[in-house]
Order: sequence, then structure tokens, then C-alpha cells
Amino acid sequence: MNRIINQLLSSNHVLLASHTNPDGDAVGSTIAMGLLLGATEKKITLYNESSIPAVYRFLPHVEMIENSINTVDDFDTAIILDCTSLQRIGTAASMVNDIPVIINIDHHISNSCFGNFQLIDTSASSTAEIVYRLIKKMDVAIDKAIATSIYTGILTDTGSFRFSNTNQAAFAICREMVERGVDPSGVARHVYGRYSLGRIKLLNLALDSIEIFHNGKLSIMTITQEMLNKTGTRAEDIDGLINYARRIEDVKIAALIHEKQNGRHNLKDSGRYHVSLRSDGSVDVAAMAASFGGGGHISAAGFDVQSCLTDIKSDIANLAEKN
Repeated sequence: MNRIINQLLSSNHVLLASHTNPDGDAVGSTIAMGLLLGATEKKITLYNESSIPAVYRFLPHVEMIENSINTVDDFDTAIILDCTSLQRIGTAASMVNDIPVIINIDHHISNSCFGNFQLIDTSASSTAEIVYRLIKKMDVAIDKAIATSIYTGILTDTGSFRFSNTNQAAFAICREMVERGVDPSGVARHVYGRYSLGRIKLLNLALDSIEIFHNGKLSIMTITQEMLNKTGTRAEDIDGLINYARRIEDVKIAALIHEKQNGRHNLKDSGRYHVSLRSDGSVDVAAMAASFGGGGHISAAGFDVQSCLTDIKSDIANLAEKN
């Protein structure tokens, strides 16, 4: 950690990026890390290729996150947060790879250990927890904005302290963040409290799409561009819907197949998809995702794939059958 701190203190312009289709940990840790560096008067640019989901737009300074970068010539350091590989940041990965120093901060067991420096702890509840440790090590005051970002990252990545990655540090840090001014009910209200009418309609279609495989142990939910267009929703509205497929009785593995914008004309056409995987903890879905070039946790993982929908379902079912 000391080498990373020295690198940060000697940097001039730092790019901070997290994975596409960001969750609460990706957004929260990016903002918290950005505010940390801002406190040391570093020039920073926060980046995510995807739009920030509506449920996380309440976070302080979320407007700092840009969704495009034209050049990396001005950056001397990049911090990649909550990503198992550099490619997880999306199409900018090839450009970012040219930045002289890349710092990899993550907690996923499937991390490829990319970059010049790595700060990886697979026992951490979240990347936000690791960022918290870095902030404490650099002796930067944690204000309400930083505290809210860290709290949200931990809360969402532990599934409100329900997932197996919940640890003692998660509770201790969140308690401290509340002491720093975080309003737990306010955060919960934003993250879990309200849905647009379009998202409710999308949920209805998503529930209708659920198929059960592997003797009731696997559920697959599908969301197409047609469904998004019909309900007037966007990709960000998909966040959290997989939990409905995961909570079905006897289901051990749940998959959500989300069609990206690619001009697919029918089910037999090859298209671009993002697949989210969840398990009850008895199956390592990170290993399943790794077979498609993705990664994640034992109980939560994902990957991108170009194929036809029927083949993706068949591949997932075949992998589930082996686990």
C-alpha cells in the first residue's frame, strides 16, 4: 500500500475508472477515491463508459463521472476500481493501457492481477472497504460525501449485509460512516425505495421471461432491447432484477441475460449480451463466468458474450449441469 500511496502523491493527473454497467460498489468506490485524491489537490478525471444507474445518482459529486474520454495523453496514472481485468472498463481499455502507471484496486477472487501496482484483498466485503483503508492510511478526513459513497458501496455489495462476503469490517466501517453523517434510511430509500412505472412494467416482462432448467436449480431471466423500448426504460433499470430469479425456491444459480444494442433481428442472430450470474453460495459462479472471459465472486459474477440467445442459454445450462 505504501508504494501505491507514494505513486499517487507523485502523480499529476489521475484517471479513475470502474467497470461498465456499474453497481453501487463501483460508483461508490470511484467517487470516494476521487474525493480522496481531490483532498490531496491532485487533478482527477472520473470515468465510466455506462450511464450511472438512477438509484445511485443521489451520491454526492456523482456528476463528476464522465462517460467518454478522447485521449489519455495527459494522464500519468490510472486507478482501475472493482475490475477483474482492464477490459472490464469497456472500449477505452486499449487507450487506458497506454497510461504509464496503472493501479489495480479490487476484491474479486478472479482478478487477473493486471497493472503496475495491485491492491487486492479477496477477503474484503467490497472495493469500497479497500478504498476506506487507503483513505485512513493517507490520513485524509472522511467527510459526509466520502462516508456516503463508502457506505453505499459496502451496503450494496453485501446485499444489505445478507451476502456471504459480509464481514466484521463491513459493520464496523458502516457504523463509522453513520457517525460521519450518513443517513442509512436515506441511502436505503434511494437504493431500494422507489421505482419508475416503466421499471415496474419491465419487471413484469422480465418475470414472464424466466425459464427453469437443471431440475429447478437454474433460473434464466432475459431482457431484450424490445422489452426496454416497449417500457421506455434503459439498461440502468435492469439493476437488481436478477434477484427475483435468484430468490425462487430451490434455485441455486440465477442468470440474467441482457441484450445490448446491436441490431439483432431474431433469436437466431448473433448479438452482444451481458450475462449476470448469482448463486446461493453453493456454486462458484465466478468460475462459470471465467469460462466466458468474465469474473466476479463465488456468489455473484458476470461476463460479456457475442452469440445467439438460444446458444447462450444452452451454454449456461450445460455449465450449471456440471456444478
